[in-house]
Amino acid sequence: AAVGEKNEALTKNGDAKVGEEGYETCGAFHLPSGAGRPDGTFPQLAGQHTTVLIKQMADIRAGLRDNPTMYPFAATLTDAQELADVAAYIESLCIPIDHGHYDSKPGDAGKDWKAPADTDKRLAEGKALYEKECLECHGKNGEGVKEKFYPVIAGQHYKYLLRQMTEIRDGHRRNANPDMVKIIKKYSDDQLISISAYQSSLVMPGAMCKPKAGAAKKK
Repeated sequence: AAVGEKNEALTKNGDAKVGEEGYETCGAFHLPSGAGRPDGTFPQLAGQHTTVLIKQMADIRAGLRDNPTMYPFAATLTDAQELADVAAYIESLCIPIDHGHYDSKPGDAGKDWKAPADTDKRLAEGKALYEKECLECHGKNGEGVKEKFYPVIAGQHYKYLLRQMTEIRDGHRRNANPDMVKIIKKYSDDQLISISAYQSSLVMPGAMCKPKAGAAKKK
């Protein structure tokens, strides 16, 4: 059933204007901007490829991907056309510049919170690992490949990336790409931290939101 609905949705021309209304329920969790939550509870969806969005929604609806929080909302989508419409709207959104990085201050951090001292080391290690085995599929700037269902990871939250890669490695993400499972299964927790840190630092040309007028540039 999931394959049939997914394949049908992929053949539809999604209407972003119609999809905006269907996305309203999703926006309560992923935010109206599609930015998601820096703490990793809800991923950034903005700018994601329609193919990836359709596959994940269809898999959740069919029970092929375990996501108890999202299932009730994904189940409200009526048919393949609505899947295509919502995916088209989400893909049309620019990717927010500000998101959760490895050294981002947690929302519940106390006054004594200090940024990690090993950020530069993590980014360097993550870059080396990413360029060795991740770049071929996810691209130099985390842009992914729409035709092959490889997701955009530029702008994604560090904690979400770490959680998903850990679940894929440990066999808890049942709809994961088998090729990725083979690659990621050998990585340690420490290596996944570094890869996630680097991935969350990527900026994708063209699809990222423009800085707000008057906003101070980050160093």
